[in-house]
Amino acid sequence: MTQMVPMAQFPTLPGGTGSATPARLSRKAKAAIVVRLLINEGADIPLEDLPEDLQAELTQQMGAMRLVDRDTLSSVVAEFSDELESVGLSFSGGIAGALNALEGKISKQTAARLRKEAGVREYGDPWERLRQLGPDKLLPVLQNESTEVAAVMLSKIDVKHAADLLGRLPGPEARRITYAVSLTSAVTPDAVDRIGLSLASQLDAEPLKAFDSGPVERVGAILNSTTSVTRDDVLEGLDESDAGFADLVRKAIFTFGNIPQRIAARDIPRVVRGIDQDVLVTALAGAEAAGFQDAATFILENMSGRMADQLRESVEEREKVKASEMEEATTAIVQAIREMETAGELLMIVDEDDGD
Repeated sequence: MTQMVPMAQFPTLPGGTGSATPARLSRKAKAAIVVRLLINEGADIPLEDLPEDLQAELTQQMGAMRLVDRDTLSSVVAEFSDELESVGLSFSGGIAGALNALEGKISKQTAARLRKEAGVREYGDPWERLRQLGPDKLLPVLQNESTEVAAVMLSKIDVKHAADLLGRLPGPEARRITYAVSLTSAVTPDAVDRIGLSLASQLDAEPLKAFDSGPVERVGAILNSTTSVTRDDVLEGLDESDAGFADLVRKAIFTFGNIPQRIAARDIPRVVRGIDQDVLVTALAGAEAAGFQDAATFILENMSGRMADQLRESVEEREKVKASEMEEATTAIVQAIREMETAGELLMIVDEDDGD
């Protein structure tokens, strides 16, 4: 995208608004010449980003101009190029531009406070924000808003998401909203913009959360990294305090013993390749005593026969595994699997009852 120097950046030159020599051109005239030239060359100029008064002045100036000779054009282009080359760093201008540049770098609380204090609109295009949200976020809004607002929303979001949302609604409601779409031709751009701002503000009005994940996921992740003794003791205590929460935490926990239920058989060879062989042998050798024989059998049965035989031989030669060694080995295997899942290299099987 071609960067454009705003009209205000052209220096004031002596003379009036005549067109005989470059020195007598006004800043507005020079800006109009540059814009016209860039448009002729097919450049995509974001003029809509300029303040409305500047857009109006530019349009009026272009409407008042007629012919520009080649020498004048060359002089204006050369001056414009010099202006661009002399710019070392540019800022968006205003608190709104600064907040956009710092988005994700400063806290949401600070950004919200600064916007409120400066009276800055939070969204340039609220519909762009809404399009980034998935159907799960948009469905409650669609269900709670009026039919007319729902019709506008379906008209503005992606067709794929709109179809998904309609498919989640009861038949009569989906038909009402679909019919209402046919009545949106008279809706003004200002009304659509106000609806978008209202919906975006509504969705972002949820209280800021201190944690990215829920309590079940956080407790599960912590217990995944503890010893089995600590884990069992904590879960027993949770059973007494809140049996429902304890059950959800159990489902969130992934241990060596959960491998047959949570890892697809076809993924075992890839999992094994990412684990140190001594660690794997230790876990397999100590599996029976630790009550994880099913997991050991599942691993051995779902790899190449040659590698399985080699591991069985190593397991037979392995000395008795201490409980601490077994704990360390299984923890390393679980951690390796979790890292593969986080990296998108592995998709773990979700228990059918997880959604209950």
